[in-house]
Amino acid sequence: MSEFQQARADLGAQLRQLREAARLSGKDLAERLRWQASKISRLENARQTATEDDIVLWGRAVQATPETIEELVEQASALLERQDSWRQRHRSGLAALQEDIREMEARTTLLRVFEPGVVIGLLQTTEYARSIFTRIKRLYNAPDEIDAAIRVRMQRQEILYDQNKKFRFVLPEATLRYRLAPLDVMRGQLDRLLAVTALPNVEFGVIPFEAPLPSALLNGFWIYDEDHVAVPTRTRDLILRDPDDIAFYMRAFEELSEAAVFRDEARSVIVRVLEDFARQSAGKKPQLLD
Repeated sequence: MSEFQQARADLGAQLRQLREAARLSGKDLAERLRWQASKISRLENARQTATEDDIVLWGRAVQATPETIEELVEQASALLERQDSWRQRHRSGLAALQEDIREMEARTTLLRVFEPGVVIGLLQTTEYARSIFTRIKRLYNAPDEIDAAIRVRMQRQEILYDQNKKFRFVLPEATLRYRLAPLDVMRGQLDRLLAVTALPNVEFGVIPFEAPLPSALLNGFWIYDEDHVAVPTRTRDLILRDPDDIAFYMRAFEELSEAAVFRDEARSVIVRVLEDFARQSAGKKPQLLD
């Protein structure tokens, strides 16, 4: 067990002790907190890292002392501040990682995402997601939980229909063309994106090939309100909470949005890619831009 996982296990054990001392079952505590019972299990068994908010709510629910809550918050904060490796996170399971992300999205009112390499998870179809998770499993030697991970990812997408939340997504045209799945799956994925552009609380932009770029498209990033930014790399998921870092990525997102097209123009780009895929399926070469 890694040092990180041991620290998470120690925190989970302390949370369990507090629950048991309060004579509450996992189901009782989940109902009191209005959480899913599975979250109680994940936190206690070190399959999910508790946030500072989780700790405070848990502590109050079990009537822990302020000193105990403060001590546990410090432990959770230290875990969250660590730049935990993707390899370690995936060892906890693909589905557990999706649950972690789902929790962050549930607490977010405005989510801004730029993704240069893959269709954003909240917009993926089942079969496209299967192709992505299969590659992740191979790359990180993750547990074989692909079906469970897909199920949670599809559940995550229900949040798109919450009119109290707003989503701003930007992708380059190249992302729509990357063959990360068979052609029929890619066509289904693009059809899904066409449907997403009609949602009133979703702003979906595409940066066409011909658009001047404000900077090189080096990496993706997810901005959760103005609280933090997640910047995934090949080996680590960087969680940035410094106000200067957050402001930097907010400016970067606005610049990328200015290069993107939206609504009918975005749909036109998607349709163009769909037509090229149709020609490829028929054995014809795609049309080149003038």
